[in-house]
Amino acid sequence: MDPVRNPYAPGAGQRPPELAGRGRELDVFDVVLERIARGRPERSLMLTGLRGVGKTVLLNTLRSQAINHLWGTGKIEARPDQSLRRPIAAALHMAVRELAPRHRAPDRIDAFLGVLKAFGQRPAPAGRGAATAKLRDRWQPGIDVPATIGRADSGDIEIDLVELLSDAAAVAADVGTGIAIFIDEMQDVGAEDVSALCAACHELSQLGAPLIVVGAGLPHLPAVLSAAKSYSERLFRYQRIDRLDRIAADQALCAPADREQVEYEQKALDLLYEKSGGYPYFVQAYGKATWDHAPRSPITAADVRVAAPEAEAELAVGFFGSRFERATPAEREYMRAMATLSLVEGEEGAGRDDMDAAVPTAEIARSLGRKPASLSPARDALIKKGLIYSGERGTVAFTVPHFGRYLRTQPA
Repeated sequence: MDPVRNPYAPGAGQRPPELAGRGRELDVFDVVLERIARGRPERSLMLTGLRGVGKTVLLNTLRSQAINHLWGTGKIEARPDQSLRRPIAAALHMAVRELAPRHRAPDRIDAFLGVLKAFGQRPAPAGRGAATAKLRDRWQPGIDVPATIGRADSGDIEIDLVELLSDAAAVAADVGTGIAIFIDEMQDVGAEDVSALCAACHELSQLGAPLIVVGAGLPHLPAVLSAAKSYSERLFRYQRIDRLDRIAADQALCAPADREQVEYEQKALDLLYEKSGGYPYFVQAYGKATWDHAPRSPITAADVRVAAPEAEAELAVGFFGSRFERATPAEREYMRAMATLSLVEGEEGAGRDDMDAAVPTAEIARSLGRKPASLSPARDALIKKGLIYSGERGTVAFTVPHFGRYLRTQPA
């Protein structure tokens, strides 16, 4: 098999050659765009799921759909140590620049840019750190108009964001279209900013304004939003992005291969699904390694068995190992206990090695012979690092599929 023709693409946020199993999400978003274009009320959208299920790829694809509908769009990636003020100002700047050539009143665009500049240049709250302060000092929005005084510049992010997004939506309404802001890693948005974003979306939905937020985050994102505003469970449309079913996983492998006149034997597909678990990133990783090792078409189960150790070694370094290395010894001890308990729970419950199963924190403490309170620092640090999440009170789970399996292969 020619490695140059290898069609598979395991990578962070890299679109696979065949976006299989996501047709429903794409269709739903098309309906959202059409409804808003016709003045119908719609909710903003939140995509949730484990790492490696293709949330970023789907987020980028939804953005492409919005662009095809002539919407203004902007995208940011949230970071836990960064205020939302500057990134969202930059995203809105990009979105309005896309709409400006179709707007008949340049003064309206300039007026909005003045508000945007005032919003973006407003200092972030104290306590963000010297590095953030330096970033603020050198941030240049590239907006020639003077900053507007008295609009979106109060310093209260909730008030300012409502005013800014309302003005942006008015610009989109002028040209008969909408604006969509895409936020990746949304669980990392600070509590104050999440509250402001919920309040702004609430206001816009009541006004029927043509602006939506499309977020992507880990499974506990709904809990993060609910903690900020009690009405958030009714404010957003939540879509759980999960692993691919068997049909979609086979399509992700076979469709790109068909375009290269290459086929798979059925047993090879059986084994690839068993190895990958249907997780899109793993499908691509095993597919790529198998292609490179297969001598000819059709690809056989024997080819998969030969290639699997290479795929697993690459995942161990790039996907699992890089995350494991970020943990302290105490945090690694905590995760190893989780891995052991999640294996036991999988065998007793679903009858399989279920790495997505939540583990009671009390059970982790009991297995380590410690009091739960003494393990809180390790648990909280792991949540902050994005290695585990707490979907329900008193339980934790890995954010990375198959991470427990990986941990059980590592020496203590």
